[in-house]
Amino acid sequence: MHQYSSLLQLDQQYIWHPYAVPPHSNAPSDSPIFPVISAKGVRLKLADGRELIDGMSSWWSAIHGYNHPQLNRALTDQLKNMSHVMFGGLTHPPAVQLAQTLVDITPNSLQSVFFSDSGSVAVEVAMKMAIQYWHDKQQTNKQTFLSLRGGYHGDTFGAMSVCDPITGMHSLFNQSLSKQIFIDSPTSNFSEQCNTLDIENLRSALTKHHTQLAAFILEPVVQGAGGMYFYSADFLNKTRELCDEFNVLLIFDEIATGFGRTGKLFACEHANIEPDIMCIGKALTGGYLTLAATLTNNKIAETISNGNPGVFMHGPTFMANPLACAAANASIDILLNSNWQSRISQIESWLIEFLAPCTALAKIKNVRILGAIGVVECHNAVEMKTIQSALVEQGVWLRPFGKLVYLMPPYIISKQDTEQLCKAIFSVLK
Repeated sequence: MHQYSSLLQLDQQYIWHPYAVPPHSNAPSDSPIFPVISAKGVRLKLADGRELIDGMSSWWSAIHGYNHPQLNRALTDQLKNMSHVMFGGLTHPPAVQLAQTLVDITPNSLQSVFFSDSGSVAVEVAMKMAIQYWHDKQQTNKQTFLSLRGGYHGDTFGAMSVCDPITGMHSLFNQSLSKQIFIDSPTSNFSEQCNTLDIENLRSALTKHHTQLAAFILEPVVQGAGGMYFYSADFLNKTRELCDEFNVLLIFDEIATGFGRTGKLFACEHANIEPDIMCIGKALTGGYLTLAATLTNNKIAETISNGNPGVFMHGPTFMANPLACAAANASIDILLNSNWQSRISQIESWLIEFLAPCTALAKIKNVRILGAIGVVECHNAVEMKTIQSALVEQGVWLRPFGKLVYLMPPYIISKQDTEQLCKAIFSVLK
C-alpha cells in the first residue's frame, strides 16, 4: 500500500496525463489514476495488488495481450543487434521485412511505405503527401481536405484540422488550425446500403470544392474516438467513385481499424476498394512500441519523385526504429498465423450476448457491436470520475468518454472475461 500511495503522490507531483489537469493543479482531476506494476495476458496488476481485466487493449493496440512470449523474444533478439539506427541513408532487415509484409497484406495498389512514430504523424504524412502530389502536378490550388463530422485523426495540428471542428476534442484550437471542408457523417448503418442523402451530401461538397481539395480523409466503416459510430461500407464504394470522378485523392485512416478489429484485416475490405493513401498504427506492433506507417500507390510516389524537389519532404528521427519494426513483424506473424477471423467472430458473438441486458436500461440510447468492438451509448455524458472508479471496483479496466462506454478487448480474451467486462458495464450503468 505504501508503494501504491508513493507512486500516486509522485505522479500527481510531476506528470501530466492525456486530457487531464496539469500537475500541481488546484483543479480536481476528472478521473483517478491507478498505478500498474505489471501486465500479462488480458490482466493489469495494480500496485495495491488488485488485478483488472483490460477491455481497452491499451487504447486498441495490445491485440495479443501483454507479456507475449513471441513478442518478448523478438525484442530481445533484436536488442542483440541494435536498438536504433537513423533511417536517413541507412536501412536494416526489420524495416525491409516489415515494408514487404505491409505491401503484401494491404490493398494491392499500395506499393510504397513511409514509416513514422505515431498515428497522428502518419496522418500528417498522408496530408503532406497529398499536398506535395498536387504541387508536383502543377495544381497548387489543391491544398484543402474534405473530412467527416464525427471523425478523429489525431492530436497534432494537421490531424486536428480534419477532426470534427465542433463536437471533437480540438474546438478551442479552431482559430489556429487550417480551415477544412466537412460533411455530415453517413446516416446509413453498417449493414445497410448507402442512402441517397449520404451520396448527395458528398457529391455536393465535391462539386463545390473539388478544385481546392487535395484529398478526402476518413476512417473506413468505424469512426473511432469521434463517437464509435459504424456506417455503411457501401458509402466507401460511392466515395471511391466520386473521388475518381472529381479528381480528389482518397485517404483511409485505418489506425484504429487495422489488423482485424472489425472482422476484416483492414476495414476497407468490407467494401473491397482501395484508397490512394492509407495510414496504419496502434495495433501494428501489438502495443509494444510506438510505430505507424503511411502507404501509397505508385501514381503518387512517382509523381513526387519526378517533381520538385523530387523527394518527399518528411523524415522523423526515430523513423523505422529497429526494435519497433521487429515487434511489428512478430505481431503480424502472430496474427496471420492464428485463426483470427474466427476469434473476432467469437468475440463479436459474446459481446452481442453479454451486452444485450444493457438495452433494457432507460439511460441507454444504443448498443452496437462490430467485430471486436462493443459500444454502449448513453443519452447523457457519463461522469468520468465516478464511472472509472466504479469499473475498477468491478475488476475491469475500461476508459469511457463522452456518452460512450465501450470495449475493444485483446483478441486473446476468454468468454468468461468478456462476460465479466460486460456485466461490469451493466452493473455500473444500472
